[in-house]
Amino acid sequence: MNRNKLLIFLSIFLIFGITACSAVELDLPDLDLPNMEDLSLDREEQPEVIVPESETDAPAEPTSLKNTPAGLGYLQNEYIEIYKNVLPSVVSISATRTVIGNGFDNPGFPFDFGESPDEEPFEYQASAAGSGFVWDTEGHIITNNHVIEGAEIIRVIFSDGTSLKAKLVGADADSDLAVLKIDSPPANLTPIEVSDSTRAQVGQVVIAIGNPFQLEGSMTTGIISGIGRSLPISSSNGSGLYYSIPDVIQTDAAINPGNSGGVLVDINGGLIGVTSAIESPVRANSGVGYVIPSVIVSKIVPILIEDGVYQQPWIGISGQDLIPELAELMDLNPKQRGALVIDVTADSPADEAGLVGSSIEGKVDGVDVRVGGDVIIAADGIEINDFEDLVAFLARYALVDQNITLSIIRNGDPIDIELKLAARPTQAAEEEISQPEEISSDAWLGISGIDLTDGILDAMDLDSNVTGALIQAITSDSPADLAGLRGSYKSFDSGQGNIMIGGDVITAIDGKEVENMADLADRIQSYNPNDEIKITYIRNGKVDTLSVTLGKQP
Repeated sequence: MNRNKLLIFLSIFLIFGITACSAVELDLPDLDLPNMEDLSLDREEQPEVIVPESETDAPAEPTSLKNTPAGLGYLQNEYIEIYKNVLPSVVSISATRTVIGNGFDNPGFPFDFGESPDEEPFEYQASAAGSGFVWDTEGHIITNNHVIEGAEIIRVIFSDGTSLKAKLVGADADSDLAVLKIDSPPANLTPIEVSDSTRAQVGQVVIAIGNPFQLEGSMTTGIISGIGRSLPISSSNGSGLYYSIPDVIQTDAAINPGNSGGVLVDINGGLIGVTSAIESPVRANSGVGYVIPSVIVSKIVPILIEDGVYQQPWIGISGQDLIPELAELMDLNPKQRGALVIDVTADSPADEAGLVGSSIEGKVDGVDVRVGGDVIIAADGIEINDFEDLVAFLARYALVDQNITLSIIRNGDPIDIELKLAARPTQAAEEEISQPEEISSDAWLGISGIDLTDGILDAMDLDSNVTGALIQAITSDSPADLAGLRGSYKSFDSGQGNIMIGGDVITAIDGKEVENMADLADRIQSYNPNDEIKITYIRNGKVDTLSVTLGKQP
């Protein structure tokens, strides 16, 4: 083995030996090493040694690999600096409220109070611990709504131990955000820097700082492991309905009970979002945490500071993603993307703007579906590829009373519709009415419908003496579909629950009046498959007739 090879080996040994320290034993290969005396240099071959005359002439010490930009030391120093810079902005939250329970502290979703089924309930003072952060030098503190909801006493504790009583300025349960106010000199407050969460990318390094398990100022690191998630929440209006916080960021940085309301920051220390919830069967970090993005925080917080409340913008539709199978049922390009409108709520912005819901029934993989409604493909020029994109647009950019332009596809043609957003309703019916009756016989029309009521007649601007059956839905490729009958497409609160209205009202078969849905079913059953009948119906207040060739019940 020549001298150069040995020097290379020794260099490698020194590097790995220093890096691994004494914790690693190296299993060195058998080497054919020469005797050390053979390594001695002849005097003529020895390099000239230059002795520096002063310190300034001394050669620079070799740079440690740990302190280079690629080394662990550099990364460690960066983390330390981020922590030092962000920590003054992060606070712990203590919230006390009177509850009726049994004193068993078993946080539920995400970190609230629970009860033990084995104890008699009684009234007591319970405390919840969470996190928050400084928003401005005026003393506004941001946290999650669920951390302080129902609290009678709220305290904010800074990293230096300063504890101040806080009052609630405003809260929005539907975005799980709350604003507190403390009395503190501006010089003592360090507002968080805010980054643009719309630029967040999967794989981006992030840092979470908060108060997990009441361990103040705890820091964890990880990456963004998902974007564009939805976080389901129960409606704050007591309606029993569920909405979702859109555009939520997913991270594998450890988030635990008490992190709620804390910060998730980027490598510049800028706020990416507010840590809010975890996905875990054991109430502890399982590698999936959810973070409310800063773009939503930046939109809602100033309104909460100004008004104390935030009204969620509302279009008034339900819908789903336009998948290739649904597009094909609607004779659209299977590659077409968008949000398919299924139902339109009566008297909503969508209803007033004339959006059309789906009234044709079909099947996809054996599952009943409804199609035929408007397909929203853009909002104010921003592309809408699925229903979640539409929800995210409202959350990011839209406000109540704002006028927006929806680009849609209706019956295969692109059109634009102007729409003025309203506030999400605060009341909704909870009870379900009976399901529409399905006509079933050998002769088949292919509709489902309901009886007319005074409320339906009034909502559809029909005379109170009109009798008949309101079509709720039409089966795709059925005789009713092929003849051009239309189902209902917008929601109506009947007082007992929401029903669909707006479809054709069948008033007569072959000139004989139809009293109700049961009467219509009897009439159809009196015919045979392939019989042609004349149906009299009311559409948009006008009476018309059409011929239908009945089919055979599938």
